[in-house]
Amino acid sequence: MDRRRRRPATELAGLFLCGLVLASTVGAFPAHGLTSLGDAPIRGMLWVAKGADPVRALASAPTECLRRAADPALAASVEIGRAAFRSTTLLGGQAGRAGITCETCHRGGRSNPDFLFPGVSGAPGTADVTSSLFSSHRGNGVVDPKPIPDLSGPKARLKVSQAPAEQALEPFIHGLITEEFDGPEPSPAVRQGLADYVRALSPAACPAKPRERLGVTLLMADTRRALTAARRSADIGDSATAIAMIGGARSRLGLIDERYAAPRLARARADLRAADRRLAAAQTALHDHRPDATAQIAAWLTASRALEAELAARQSASLFDPARLAASVKRRLPG
Repeated sequence: MDRRRRRPATELAGLFLCGLVLASTVGAFPAHGLTSLGDAPIRGMLWVAKGADPVRALASAPTECLRRAADPALAASVEIGRAAFRSTTLLGGQAGRAGITCETCHRGGRSNPDFLFPGVSGAPGTADVTSSLFSSHRGNGVVDPKPIPDLSGPKARLKVSQAPAEQALEPFIHGLITEEFDGPEPSPAVRQGLADYVRALSPAACPAKPRERLGVTLLMADTRRALTAARRSADIGDSATAIAMIGGARSRLGLIDERYAAPRLARARADLRAADRRLAAAQTALHDHRPDATAQIAAWLTASRALEAELAARQSASLFDPARLAASVKRRLPG
């Protein structure tokens, strides 16, 4: 039996307002630097399903099932896609304002059984991608959330062919960004990179450990990978992609920043935000086609080790610490 129901106009309006309230509560730092999150210090708290283990969901992450490409050009494209997949600047509309990334639903390129977004999810681990809350193009006025697919599972279970020769994935991803989530037009390299990244996810490449600790080391490594992709893009004159890659790097810094809000961490957080401002300056330099843009990225990469060491030394006092995280979750999550 078809259990779908059509949303009345009043409910759609209510969901839209809910999205606006949620977005204003969450805050975002797409291309504008880091901001605090008010009553929800960790953005992910807002979409962890009731009944899930929030500390497990927020203190660790699924390991990535990424097959390494032997071809250098393909490997570089995969890195572009990987950074875009984790970037808060890729999507638009309410999803973009809430700071949702591809990885929000597909953690580590997998699925997310703990995901529950108000007005968009049904059961935990589902999302209605034709919700008018997210899409002005594909909103169909019908409540029809679907299970979030595991992109690292068997390819035959996914609805879109990933065979490179068929080129079905590229237009699908383009439509997902620009229509399903009202995002800006991605550069050709970003669009291709996302397709190459998704194709490179494979169950055969999954590490033995299904999860790993989420902390400074992991997020700074992601930041450096995104900036390495930015530097390569800048070197070949692709400023649009380089700017997007820096946006991906800044998104990962944002995940660190939100956990360093305690007064005792003020110095480390100030240094982190100063580092973010330097990346914003590099984005501006790329936008203005200034010749020093690549040097700014290289200098940031060199300095990043010292920043990582400072942040890691204070990690036990931050919300990366499971005990502190558990206390924060207990205070802030309902029920």
